[in-house]
Amino acid sequence: MRVLLVQVLSVEGPSTEKVYPLGIVSLATYIQARGHEVGLLDMNIEKDPFGALKERLLSFQPQVVGFSLRNIDPLANRTSSLIPPFIAAVRLTAAVLPRAILIAGGTGFSLFPERLMLELPEIRYGIVGEAERSLPALLSSLENPPPLKGLCWREENGVRVVPPFTDFDMRAYVPPSRCLLDPSLYMGINNYVPPIGIETKRGCPFECAYCVYPKLQGKRLRCRPAVAVVDEMEVLHKEYDIESFHFTDPVLNIPNGHLEAICQEILRRGLKIRWDGFFREDFLTEKNAALFEKAGCECFSFSPDGLCQESLDVLDKRLSESDILKAAEIIARTDAIAVYHFMVNVPGETEKTCQKAERFLERLFQLHGRKKNLGTVVLNNIRILPGTPVEEMARLYGVIGPETDLLYPVYYNPRPFDTFRYRLETLHHCKNVFMWQEVRQ
Repeated sequence: MRVLLVQVLSVEGPSTEKVYPLGIVSLATYIQARGHEVGLLDMNIEKDPFGALKERLLSFQPQVVGFSLRNIDPLANRTSSLIPPFIAAVRLTAAVLPRAILIAGGTGFSLFPERLMLELPEIRYGIVGEAERSLPALLSSLENPPPLKGLCWREENGVRVVPPFTDFDMRAYVPPSRCLLDPSLYMGINNYVPPIGIETKRGCPFECAYCVYPKLQGKRLRCRPAVAVVDEMEVLHKEYDIESFHFTDPVLNIPNGHLEAICQEILRRGLKIRWDGFFREDFLTEKNAALFEKAGCECFSFSPDGLCQESLDVLDKRLSESDILKAAEIIARTDAIAVYHFMVNVPGETEKTCQKAERFLERLFQLHGRKKNLGTVVLNNIRILPGTPVEEMARLYGVIGPETDLLYPVYYNPRPFDTFRYRLETLHHCKNVFMWQEVRQ
C-alpha cells in the first residue's frame, strides 16, 4: 500500500525556526518495515507548501494520506492559528485524490480529535497519542478496524475516541530511518534552535496545571537505553555531519542517572557534539551540570513558569524559588547558556506577586551578569488547553465561558494584570541591554 505522511504547517511564516519532523519519520520507519511504500512531505520547508502537497499527491498517488498536526497555534502570546492551513491541506487532498483514505494524528490533533473530525468529514480515521502500534495495525484493517488504542472513527451519533497508548516500550524504540527524509535539508535554516531532535524517553511524572504531556504520554517514565541514544547520535554525526542536537523530552534530566549515563557514553566515544534540552531545576547539581557541559550541553533551558512562590504553587510546579535560584547559580558559573520560560498573570496574581516577580527576574540577571550567559527570558501568558486545571480555574473565575472555543488561541490574561507581561518585558530588555553594554543601572 502506498502511504504518504504529511507534516502540515506547524510554524508561522517562512522565517520561523523549523525542526526535523521526528514523528512522521518514526512512523514511516515502522510502516515501511511492514511492507508499505512510504512517502514523506514536510510542508514547513517548502517554498510553496500547498503546491508541493498537490504535486506529491499527483506524482505518488497514495492510497492513504496521514496528516500530522503538531501545533494548533504558534503560542508565544500570538493569536494566529495553525488550524486553517491544516483544514486547507486536508480539503485539498480530498479534492485532488477523492478515493484516498485520510488519517489524522499528532499532538495538536490529539487535543481536539472529536472537534476536528466533526469539522472535517474528509478525515476517515484519527489516532490520538502514540501511533507506532496503532497506525500499522490500522493500515492492515482499514475497512473494518478493531478498537485500537488511540483510534478515532465515526459512529452514527458522532466520533468515538479510544484512550491512547501510553506504554510503548522505549527499549524497543527503532530510531527513525533518516534516509526517508534527508536531515541535510534542515541544516543551516535556523538561527537558534537545533533542528534535529533526539528522543530519550517518554512520559512525565509531574502534573503542571497547564500541561497536557501526562495525558498524552502518561506519567510513567519510559527510557531508552543510554547506549541506544548515543548510537543514534553517533550515526547522525558520522553520516550527516550533524553536530548539534535538541533532546525532545518533556524533562531531560529525570530520572536521576539516565542523562548522566548518556553523557558518560558520549564522552567514552569521544563524540564532539553539542546539544540542549529542558531541565528540571531540583534535579540539577554542580556535579551533574559539570558532566552535562563536558559532554556537550551548550544550553540549559528551564521552564519554572512561576516567578514567585505563590505562582509556583498555583501552577503545581512542586518547586521552590530557592530551587530555581540554586540551579541558576550553578549554570551561571558554567560557560553554557541558560534560558528561562515563565508564565505571567497566573491565576491569583496580585500587585504583591507582581512586585515579587520583578525582584526575582532582577535576581536572575544578577546571577548571570558576570559571565553574561543568560540567553533570554521568555515571558508568556498561559495558553488555556482542554482538560487542564488551568481550564477549570479559568471557568471558575469567569475568564472563559461555556461557549469559549479553545481550539483557537485563548490565553489566561484577565484584568487588572493583563498588561503585566509588558512591565516584565521592559524590565527584561533594559536589564539585558545594560548587561551587554556593561553599564550599571
